[in-house]
Amino acid sequence: MARHPGRKWLVPLAVGVALLAGNTAPPAKGACCYFSAKNADVLQPGQKVFITWDAKENVESFTVQPKFEGNALDFGMVIPTPAIPKLDEMPRDFFKELAVFSILKRREYPHSLFLDRYDDRSKGKNKKKSKNDQDNGNNSDPRGRKSTVKEIASGVVGSLDYKILKAGRADDLYAWLKKHKYRYAGDEATLGFYVKKKWIFTVMKIDTMQMKKNKDGTYTGEVTPTRFQFTSKQLIYPLKITQLSVKDRTEALFYVQTSSKVDLPGDMTYQFQWVPMIQNARGWYAKGIFGTNELPGKADDWLEALGKGPMSDLLKKGEELGFNFVSGQRPGPNKKGHIATTLEWAKRLTAADIKLLKGETKYSEKVPNPDKGFKEGNFRSEKKREAALKVIRARMAKYRKKRPGGYLVREAPVEDVKQLKILAGHLKEGQFLTKFRKTFAKDEMNQDLLIVPAKLGNAEDNSEYEEILPTSPP
Repeated sequence: MARHPGRKWLVPLAVGVALLAGNTAPPAKGACCYFSAKNADVLQPGQKVFITWDAKENVESFTVQPKFEGNALDFGMVIPTPAIPKLDEMPRDFFKELAVFSILKRREYPHSLFLDRYDDRSKGKNKKKSKNDQDNGNNSDPRGRKSTVKEIASGVVGSLDYKILKAGRADDLYAWLKKHKYRYAGDEATLGFYVKKKWIFTVMKIDTMQMKKNKDGTYTGEVTPTRFQFTSKQLIYPLKITQLSVKDRTEALFYVQTSSKVDLPGDMTYQFQWVPMIQNARGWYAKGIFGTNELPGKADDWLEALGKGPMSDLLKKGEELGFNFVSGQRPGPNKKGHIATTLEWAKRLTAADIKLLKGETKYSEKVPNPDKGFKEGNFRSEKKREAALKVIRARMAKYRKKRPGGYLVREAPVEDVKQLKILAGHLKEGQFLTKFRKTFAKDEMNQDLLIVPAKLGNAEDNSEYEEILPTSPP
């Protein structure tokens, strides 16, 4: 990355406090954070984070890759962590490949175009099946008192410069930011929240001139993902500090890898949507439509472990909160503007998953083609047509018998599937990867976010979700 002498530049990450260089502009509505510099705004449309947690070693890491839109030349953010972090550069397409890896599979059945066209006996049956398929540094302040801000470390990660700071007083940190020509967008109280907890602050830099410049003079681009690794006695995400950069709400997509399935606590749990979704889907599977009477991913086990009483209490609480589940739809805001968390994907990673990352196994099952080898010429005479249809029917019966539940398929560009290899070494066999989405309203961000084991009462939720259900939202 080219350097611009004499110009201060910082990079903000998905969690942190907006810093301002120069004069401020009116707040811009954004999904996560807004940044301002020289009467210009920078918008961060959303945030994605990959979190790992080792409970035995008390080691946590989170990786973030913010996307920016705006016309500021220098802006930045402070990222708080419970302990001094170790910073590492991550692959630029890391989150893109996480998305490819966690695409939900769908059930698909072999389909014959020739049977549709020429076999009167199968037309109505095929139409019915088709419908079922579709359901599917130290500084002194001006008063002469020695500043409590200490520069613990500095360096470069990828193309990003960073400084790691420790502060004993919020006003000292505020003064340090101002002295280094960065005007803090928030109040000292929020900095004090982390100072009292004795957290560490990382300041990073970016050069927006290296981003794509649009015709209107604005810039768009993504920063190289950066991983922060640190010791922590809790699996925690610094949420409160992001509150200052949010006007109404911000959407966050979490990928959490640890020893067990995880969830958000209290009213933020995704169980308000997950339990009724699998409960309603259970009726479809009970009909044997998908070749089995059991829900995929051992979801039946979770419903049984939960029990009717706790399940009823959960659904009642969800109704009181305005988090009613509607089959096939994403949740909307309740009267307070709060939106229920949704489980997007969940699985305990297996040896097969790691082989997929290495290109040693297929990304998707392939649905066999019962029409293979036949052409229109095979159906011109009645004799040839009946012989061809007999073979196709036999093939269809064979496929149905072999895979009564259909084949699990998904699609992604070939090059993206090849690039899954960049996840190797980051995703671990035996660990549980939980993907969930939460839109935070401003009043839900008064504290940092604790991520907890997925359970209700004494019942642990170990159910997996890697297949589209008839009740799944789009």
